[in-house]
Amino acid sequence: MNDLAKRTASGIILIAVAAACLLLGGFAFWLLTVVAALLMMAEWVALHTPGMARNKQIAQFSLVVPLAILGPLAAGPGFFALGLIAGAAFFIAIVTRNGQLGWGAIYVGIPVLALLMLRSQPGAAGLLLAFWAMALVWATDIGAYFAGRTIGGPKIAPSISPSKTWAGLIGGVIAATAFAFALHVWAGLPFRLVMWTPLLAVLAQVGDFYESWLKRRAGVKDSGSLLPGHGGVMDRLDGLVPVAPVAAILVELPRWLG
Repeated sequence: MNDLAKRTASGIILIAVAAACLLLGGFAFWLLTVVAALLMMAEWVALHTPGMARNKQIAQFSLVVPLAILGPLAAGPGFFALGLIAGAAFFIAIVTRNGQLGWGAIYVGIPVLALLMLRSQPGAAGLLLAFWAMALVWATDIGAYFAGRTIGGPKIAPSISPSKTWAGLIGGVIAATAFAFALHVWAGLPFRLVMWTPLLAVLAQVGDFYESWLKRRAGVKDSGSLLPGHGGVMDRLDGLVPVAPVAAILVELPRWLG
């Protein structure tokens, strides 16, 4: 119960901050994503090269350039920023002589680009689409947590994440899909995005498993200790990492096709 209380309290605060910045958009939302990205980059380096403060500084400073370009007073989200993220990844890998740290720039930078791309959609659509992409991950986590605790049952991959069950996965998918359908009814979310939501909910769980695997390999329980009841920033945003880019592609695909 103490763990649940901590998770609930810090979760409410995090969601409130994220929702406020999302609603404001512009500089506030960009700043939120930048802070989260730099914190995640630090945790990524700590998982792969613990105790190497120089690597953390190189990785964070290298990521600052593409993150700055993504800002509302610069070029904003687009293919130019995508190229800079790739460039930062190569630079980090070469300077640190560690390709895994270079991959961290991709892991952190692409979701930021995707979220800002969603939020920059015209009119109220930007707010709705970014909210959908972020909140479906929250709904998946909540549904999976309570379904897993209530139903239990067989584990998905106990060697990677001992607490994750098939019942939790199904509960998370149902919760996310129900949430997306509610957005369709009450806010006009395109129905085709509702239909893609179950896949995105599964991707959120895949992101969770991937980060759990990284922590297992590093021999740590959490990616950090910044967030009470949640661990590090990566622990809280691991599901959003694969969801945000795919959500942005699904939103932009009709325009790209024509």
